[in-house]
Amino acid sequence: MSKVDDNALVCTILPTFNESGNITDLIERLMASVSPPYLVLVIDDDSPDGTWKIVADMAAKAPYSPEETEIKSGIALVRRLQEKGLTSAIQRGIDEAIQTYNAQIITWMDCDLSMPPEDVPKLVEAIRQGGADVAVGSRWIDGGTDVAHGLMARVLSWIINNFAMLLLGRKVHDYTSGFIAARAEVLEKIRLKGDYGEYCIDLLCRAGRLNYQMKEVPYVCVPRTSGESKTGINLWDYLSKGRKYVSTIVALWLNRNS
Repeated sequence: MSKVDDNALVCTILPTFNESGNITDLIERLMASVSPPYLVLVIDDDSPDGTWKIVADMAAKAPYSPEETEIKSGIALVRRLQEKGLTSAIQRGIDEAIQTYNAQIITWMDCDLSMPPEDVPKLVEAIRQGGADVAVGSRWIDGGTDVAHGLMARVLSWIINNFAMLLLGRKVHDYTSGFIAARAEVLEKIRLKGDYGEYCIDLLCRAGRLNYQMKEVPYVCVPRTSGESKTGINLWDYLSKGRKYVSTIVALWLNRNS
């Protein structure tokens, strides 16, 4: 693909539910890290803790309009009242970023500060200067690690990702990353599938099969500072989500020639 213009809009999607304790710090750190033109787009599932109210106040002070010619950074909010779920929230953000704001590079991340906002520019740079179509924040390459989760979660993640590499290929080492940047053209071609983190396995596998250039960027996953983890709260929760990951991997492997 052609080089992304330096003045092309970068948009970071933040899918939120009850992240009032983290969202202000996250947005402020993102806005301080990524050069304009830049948009932080929050997709909130009507958080009972008022996350959307905090974002609405921030957006009112730093609005972003696609009609303005001035190169700037800003914040926008979509409050979903009828829909729920991580994957559909990210997809809604992708659609808004492309169709409403004409973003050329789209990123997303968890909103619990486990993924350092200061690493987003590294993902963007992998696309702007590194020639990647998709950049993946990876815990499982040199320079990356996971200090946020306990031994059980890390072992299960290692098993799932090695299983994915075995069946789907080694273009990526962290198929369950969820810390992604991609060119808009890629995301127009590949729509997200799944209910939770399995969407990432599906996206990265299909991107690789379509011969999009993928580059991994190491990052250190750190503990959340506020709120309740949505990754897993006990062994059963981890196994339930892990089962979806495994079934997604197997389904992609079985359909590898389709």
